Amino acid sequence: MSKNWLMTLLFAIFLGSLGVHRFYVGRPVSGIVWILTLGFFGIGTIVDIIMIVMGKFKDGQGNYVTE
Repeated sequence: MSKNWLMTLLFAIFLGSLGVHRFYVGRPVSGIVWILTLGFFGIGTIVDIIMIVMGKFKDGQGNYVTE
């Protein structure tokens, strides 16, 4: 089941440093890392937002999260 692209993007923008977008797409291990490092100190969150917008962000099953 594909996750909603817009919801993933909004989670990344507003709660990205807490890793909520990673939990949402089924990637709990990296979500925990995001919580502990605050999204790799913000840089990882920015990279994730760019990847989501470009359609290159994958969910927990390896599927791209797209529109």
